[in-house]
Amino acid sequence: MAKKSFVDWLYTTAPGRVTLKVLLHTGALKLGEIVARSPLSKPFISRYIKNNNIDMSDFKGQKYNSFQDFFSRKRDDIEVDRQAEHLISPCDGYLSAYRIKSNNSFHIKGSWYKVTDLVTDKKIAKEFVGGDCVILRLCANDYHHYCYIDDGFQGRNHFVKGLLHSVQPIALENAPVYRQNRRMWTILDTVNFGKVAQIEIGALLVGGIVNDHENVMMRKGAEMGHFELIGSTIVLLFKKGHIDLLPEIKECIKGDKEVRVIQGQHIANRTVF
Repeated sequence: MAKKSFVDWLYTTAPGRVTLKVLLHTGALKLGEIVARSPLSKPFISRYIKNNNIDMSDFKGQKYNSFQDFFSRKRDDIEVDRQAEHLISPCDGYLSAYRIKSNNSFHIKGSWYKVTDLVTDKKIAKEFVGGDCVILRLCANDYHHYCYIDDGFQGRNHFVKGLLHSVQPIALENAPVYRQNRRMWTILDTVNFGKVAQIEIGALLVGGIVNDHENVMMRKGAEMGHFELIGSTIVLLFKKGHIDLLPEIKECIKGDKEVRVIQGQHIANRTVF
């Protein structure tokens, strides 16, 4: 039998669940954040690169003063599909998608959610009834910066204080992670895809969601923000009939599955509205 990962152990065993409760409801994770932001964490960088098979060829010559400094490293060579009617992925990660039902709910990995779990303004949330929910789950070896999906206007950033569950599939199957975790939601008034809600969701040990701007004009492919420390998720909510995922992506995500995408990649087309 394969050995359980630490996250599997946390969510599927009795002693693991006790440990998880301690981590989520005490200062243990905060202490971990403090260490990760200090020079004491520098020895963990090389081990993390090796364990997660991270390609560092795009970051030659960069120096890091802490694990957090390494994790939020930046690169400038992102290729972006510039065709206006093409929706791009805002980040590297694993994509899945769900239809938002008429009662504003959608089902992910064993848990039901409402749009208001993510967008706390009920009036705005109602606008996404019958629309599409696109989820991008970032992993340890991903680039943790994210870009704008289109030209338009970015509104205010709304921070929602919450827990820091893992966003790995085993955690999603055992807890309503996206409803409980720390998150930031923002409305993007896009030129080509209408009003879009973008929600950045923190994860185990990820205390930092950094959106660089608010109430500004935005440009497709320009950096919007980044995550600090290990794993995280971006959720995009679209109004009904505004996007159509590419056929090859639809095929890959059948049956609650995910497909690998990269930042700037064409993932869907604009529909006529």
